[in-house]
Amino acid sequence: MRQSPTTSSRPTREQAKSRVDNYRSINALAEAFNSLFKAELVRNRGPWKNIDDLEIATAEYIDWFNHRRLHGEIGMIPPIELEDTYHHNHPAPVPADAALASL
Repeated sequence: MRQSPTTSSRPTREQAKSRVDNYRSINALAEAFNSLFKAELVRNRGPWKNIDDLEIATAEYIDWFNHRRLHGEIGMIPPIELEDTYHHNHPAPVPADAALASL
């Protein structure tokens, strides 16, 4: 008795192209952020005495980047303000079982 051929788990050509394009977009974003990080923090504020000083400076930079940096593409507001506004206007749906438990 012959077995019928099974469908392949390999992605289609379109799916593979989409994955590659997605990877390239993420990679480009990471490279752009890395360039900003090097220019704004490492070159402008270094050198540091030790790795602990660099770790603190990195945490401060990320905090500034997300909470206080004015972003021109979103109306000269910090990214966190846009995110807070979005979540205020688009609340997460509550699962039905969680809503019933509160009754």
